[in-house]
Amino acid sequence: MIRFLAHYGIHFIVPILIAIYFYKENRLWAAVILLSGILIDIDHVLATPMFDPNRCSINFHPLHTYWSIGIYTLLFAYKKTRIIGLALLLHILADTVDCYFIR
Repeated sequence: MIRFLAHYGIHFIVPILIAIYFYKENRLWAAVILLSGILIDIDHVLATPMFDPNRCSINFHPLHTYWSIGIYTLLFAYKKTRIIGLALLLHILADTVDCYFIR
């Protein structure tokens, strides 16, 4: 239960809290962008089985590789793409936390 709450809390609650706290004037739009980070899970359709609760996504799925994480970090480094990079890095954080529960 704690694993579920931690993983999905970071996926859904943390982005909303960040939008409310850091993007006060555009909180709705920021929340939509931050929540859209979940879209990188589209790469799960390439795996067999598509969902395995005991598999760590980090460095397994194409959009969860260390190379991709490097690109997400670069997106976060530039002001114009910062919120997109943050959304993707929050997703990676959620999946990393999930990996620690698997071990």
